[in-house]
Formats: sequence, structure tokens, C-alpha cells
Amino acid sequence: MTTSNGEALRSSLNTQLRIRKVIKPSLATGTPERNDRLPPMHRGFGQPGEASSASGKFVITARRRTNALLGGRRVALYSHDTMGLGHTRRNLLIAQALLGRNPQSYVLMIAGMHQARAFPVPPRMDFVTLPALHKGEDGRYQSRSLDLTLAEAVSLRTSLILAAVRGFEPDVFIVDNVPRGAARELDPVLRHLRETGGTRCVLGLRDVLDDPDRVINEWRKLENEEAICDYFDKVWVYGDPDVYNLVTEYRLSSEAAQKVQFTGYLDPRLRLEEDQAGNDDDRLAALGLPAGPLMLCQMGGGQDGARLAEAFASARMPAGATGVILTGPFMPAERRERVHAMASANPRMHVLSFTPDPAPLIRRARKVVAMGGYNTACEALSFDKPTLIVPRVSPRLEQLVRATRLSELGLVEMMLPDEATSDALTGWLASEGGTRRKPLMTINLDGLSTLPSLLEEILV
Repeated sequence: MTTSNGEALRSSLNTQLRIRKVIKPSLATGTPERNDRLPPMHRGFGQPGEASSASGKFVITARRRTNALLGGRRVALYSHDTMGLGHTRRNLLIAQALLGRNPQSYVLMIAGMHQARAFPVPPRMDFVTLPALHKGEDGRYQSRSLDLTLAEAVSLRTSLILAAVRGFEPDVFIVDNVPRGAARELDPVLRHLRETGGTRCVLGLRDVLDDPDRVINEWRKLENEEAICDYFDKVWVYGDPDVYNLVTEYRLSSEAAQKVQFTGYLDPRLRLEEDQAGNDDDRLAALGLPAGPLMLCQMGGGQDGARLAEAFASARMPAGATGVILTGPFMPAERRERVHAMASANPRMHVLSFTPDPAPLIRRARKVVAMGGYNTACEALSFDKPTLIVPRVSPRLEQLVRATRLSELGLVEMMLPDEATSDALTGWLASEGGTRRKPLMTINLDGLSTLPSLLEEILV
């Protein structure tokens, strides 16, 4: 017996309406309603499933079902972005790795950094930009640009994040570095994802967060481990436990520790291989740089790098080498002007505020002087350039802890900020190959290759 086209169409529409009814928003509360008469569905595949340990009952929509049948994944990345460029650059690398493995996948980055669009963005990725927050030296957040109280800014940001995850319906929600978000703005979002189901939650952490005592005290105060246990399925650490094992250093509970997976460091050369357009000589010429070797000084975002930039600007370059200072877009204007003025006295010293792709500079560089952020460390390890790290030592010790450990392993050299005078930098730049020891170990740099497999693993 055959079914008419009209009957088939009505049957399909009825099926879609039943699916949509499962997550119909309540007009009173704005939260999804459940129809408990329908069986729970396994995420994305339309098969009977079991409750998630962290997310409650799975709920499937027509869009999620269709996307899964095509083999696609939807990933939402959250980055609080209250300081510097590190979070943005790291999340763009992660997005490229995930999108490159699966051509049916899509990534939505939810971030408070509008400069994210200044970087190369892979296809099938878009942004929701949150009103920016700024974190002062006292550790307190405040609205960066808008005339809003912190409570008002956080409320606005939370509503935007909730709207984004409800509309995008991600299969995986990856939270960068701060389990509950800036000023706990993710608490309503994480509760929503747990109550509605269908989305796996992952916490992504860099290799080092801060001095162990401080992390332990702050995490206890913020109840971060409780959030990990209640809301997150996995914790991805973008590092190598043989370099720094945050499970033991921060004394994570056994329940939280069993969710941790070390991915390896994120090798930026994988991004650069895919983004290559033109050769290094052309790119560097477009920046106004002459041919020949470079001595590179980079400050990350630059908000606290002026002292190092000024010392480098006054240093003497080795014969035949050109000095390049990459100040970063957040260096205070008056300090940036001072660096430009100091560099102008030396025709072999150039100052750049920002470049979305530092790879040509690093490849041309004979030596690198830099602060000690995560991305700088990854570049030093990946490109294997003689690197001198001058870490930030306040208000957090993250960079000092990282630089000390990498120095102990013979992978980089380190100077404290008070030691990094222009004369000291001149001496280091002139030394033959630096004073770097033979590395004591091989670092795991396979993080970007590992992440797509971990993503699929969490969705099985």
C-alpha cells in the first residue's frame, strides 16, 4: 500500500511539530518546557539514549537531528576576554582545528573582544561580541566602554550568551579558562544547558593558571570545582603534564581530576600552514621592514609591556640585524608614543602596533624577546627560536611560573623584569645562540591534532 505525497508531507510536519514541542519556550519563564510523554533521544542521532551525567535528559530538535545525520557538529566557544589577546588567539586556533577536520561543522565564538575579527577567521565561523569588561589590577571587573555598573554589564552579557546558545543549539559548549565565566556570568547559561540537555560542556584551561596557593584559594571561594563537577563533562588542558601538571599543583579533587585530559600544547604552525598567502618577504615588506635578519620583541596585547618595549628600543642591535617591536594594540597611547620616539633615534629599529599573523616575523627572527603568555610560549616551543622570556610578575604569577619551568627544562631563557635593562638585552642579543641549554625533554605539541578526536569522543 502506497502513501500519498500529501500524507507523507503531513506526517513529516507532525513529526517536526512533536520534536519542537519538546523544547517549546515557556512564555512565563523563557525556559524550555518538556513533554515527558516522549522518550529521551540520544544527542543528534535520533536513537533512544540515557541521561547525561552532567547535562540531564537529552533533547533533540529538528535542526540538531538534521545536522547530526549529515555528520556536522555545532561548537560554541566562550571567551571572557577581559585582558589581552591570548584568549582570542587560542580560541581561533581551536576553532580552525575543529573546522578543518569536519567540513560539516560550524563554530560560534562568544567573546568580549571585538578585535577578534582582525585575525584570520576560518570559513563556517562567526561571532557574537559581548560588551567588553575590564579586569583591574585589584582583580575586580568593570565595564570597559559602556556606562554600566558591573551588575548591569554582567546581566546584559548573560542575556546575550543565553540567546546565542538557545538559537545556535551547540552540540558542545567550550568555556575558556574561567569555569563560571567573568563575574559568574555563565551560571544561568550552564544551568540552562544542564536542564535542557543535548549540549556537552567542556572547560578549556591553559597549562598554567597562576601560583598554586592563589588558584586553590580563588577556586575554593568561587566554587569552581563544584561547577566542574556539576556542569562540565570534560576539562581539556592545553599543555603537557610533564611540563606542568595542574591536577597535582592545584590539588584537584578526584571527581574533578577524572574529567581532565591533557591535549598537548597548541602548535600555531598548523594554523599558519593553512593561512599562508604569499611569502614571508612580501608580507614583511608590506610592513615596511627591510630584508635581512630580525631581532623581535613582542608584548602580546601590550597593556603591561611598555617597560620591556622601552628597554628593547634602547638596546643595541647586532651588526646587520633589524630590531622589531610589536607593542600590541592595548599598550597605553602615551607609552606607545614614547616607544616610537625612542625607536626613531635608531634607523634599524621598527615599531609595529599589531599584526594578525606574527609568523613571518618569528620565522625571520634570529632571536625573540617576549613576555611569558601562553601563546608566546607555544610560539617559542614550536618555532624553536632562541627565546628570552621576561614574564609579568604582577598581579598574577602565571607567566613567571611558566617561564621558570620552561627555563628549568632548557627550552627558553628567562630574565625578571628588573633585570631586563637595555644593556642586559644588548648582551643577550649579541651572545652566540643565547645561553640556552640542551632541552631536557621533548614537549607534546599535538594539541590541535588531538582536539578533533576528543570532540568526537565526547559526543559518542
